[in-house]
Amino acid sequence: MKISKLNVIGLSALLAFGGCASTPMGPTVQVMPDPNKPFPVFQQDQQECENYAQSQVAGQADAANQQAVGVGLLTTAVGAAIGGAVGGGQGAGVGAAMGAGVGVANAAGTQPDAQMTIQQRYNNAYSQCMYSRGNQVPGMYR
Repeated sequence: MKISKLNVIGLSALLAFGGCASTPMGPTVQVMPDPNKPFPVFQQDQQECENYAQSQVAGQADAANQQAVGVGLLTTAVGAAIGGAVGGGQGAGVGAAMGAGVGVANAAGTQPDAQMTIQQRYNNAYSQCMYSRGNQVPGMYR
């Protein structure tokens, strides 16, 4: 049994729905306005700093997801090659399935770490921006 397009599509679908990294929806850090800053000005700061933070992590989620799919496809191909070498045609199918399973497990294990790293980078950019505008950011003091 050889690797079919259906196997590759199935693996891609599993990876796509199995915990992809995504661009953060917003910061997960609490920032307060300076006591003398009007709230509408603070809201403008927030919007501009969210846009800035978004630009700092642009493309990182896509890169993490593409890496996970690449690893999944690679492990499928390696599994098929090993299975084919050991067990012939039927072994290739079994090896491809085993390789796909390893690839999905690997992606499931690394995607949460990728998501956390992207969120941390977003939060850092957002906090730096808000601090530079005179807002109160926990852990940053003048």
